Amino acid sequence: MDMSKKLLHTPEGVRDIYGREYAGKLYVEQKIHDTIISYGYEDIQTPTFEYFDVFSREIGTTPSRELYKFFDKEGNTLVLRSDFTPSIARCAAKYFMETEEPIRFCYLGNTFTNTSNLQGKLKEVTQIGAELINEESVEADAEMISLVIEALKSTGLKQFQVSVGQVEYFKGICQEAGLDRETQEQLREYISGKNYFAAEELLSQKEVPEPYCSTLLKAADLFGSIDSLKEARQSVHNSRSRAAIDRLEAIYEVLKLYGVEEYVSFDLGMLSKYHYYTGIIFKAYTYGVGAPIVKGGRYDKLLQQFGKDAPAIGFAMVIDDVLEAVQYQKAKLPQGVKRKVLTYTAEDYAEKLQEARESRRQGIPTLLIRK
Repeated sequence: MDMSKKLLHTPEGVRDIYGREYAGKLYVEQKIHDTIISYGYEDIQTPTFEYFDVFSREIGTTPSRELYKFFDKEGNTLVLRSDFTPSIARCAAKYFMETEEPIRFCYLGNTFTNTSNLQGKLKEVTQIGAELINEESVEADAEMISLVIEALKSTGLKQFQVSVGQVEYFKGICQEAGLDRETQEQLREYISGKNYFAAEELLSQKEVPEPYCSTLLKAADLFGSIDSLKEARQSVHNSRSRAAIDRLEAIYEVLKLYGVEEYVSFDLGMLSKYHYYTGIIFKAYTYGVGAPIVKGGRYDKLLQQFGKDAPAIGFAMVIDDVLEAVQYQKAKLPQGVKRKVLTYTAEDYAEKLQEARESRRQGIPTLLIRK
């Protein structure tokens, strides 16, 4: 392949988007953004790249090998952001260190993940999301889940489900069983990846006694309606896990006040690879997309990494995936911008230019084309 033809191609995992598809993407972004703003959130913009330490393993986000890393002139290691939440946490700690009242942020931008195990997924995607900081209440949890549901509905999506879990339920069983942190993390990885055979083998190797072994494996299968939480409560005897169930039941009561409970289900086997989640976690699924189109949860310890002790909860939506789902479900999208076309000659150019300027002032996209 000669150089001129090679330059026409994009690297693996990124692509161009234009025309009607891009108009659809902008429409989806605008609808979701309008919904988030309607809940009282304020826009924030963070840098596309940050110091490596903002995304370090201790903070519990993307593995180092999946980050795009490079150096500045001073030799500092920088990375392209793979996730907005650590950046927002850094901002909150920097500019709102002494603020105690709730802070509501909304963001929109691209994230970058350098992974080869893509299965057709993009390395650069557009994310929109919200973060609610300095608020630890059940009402805050329900607000965030309701916001996700209303935002997805605003795009025209009708068939989707928000699955809600609680990492404290799993941690309570692990604590009761006396599992060390390394075993907990390994087990968490297996269960979140639905690799139950590996989870069973690990528990066997660690000689985890009954009934804890069965309870941990059973947790992976505890999902469904609000009734599934009753079975989950009966499966455990420690206060930490039972408090997690209390929290989920309380959240559900608030979601009923929002009138969105039909979109909600529960999954106590849901465990994120992101270690910063401390309470509820949730994912939204829909037809037409294999992966979750929304991920979120509570991260009450993350801001401590930046010096601010504050509870927080948030979510991120992948716009590209939401658009794919909207198209799959044949929801109505704009058919591109209608433009007024004016043709001109050398003789009537001044007249047609004035007509075009007047149309544009009236908000009508106008194209001037020479005959």
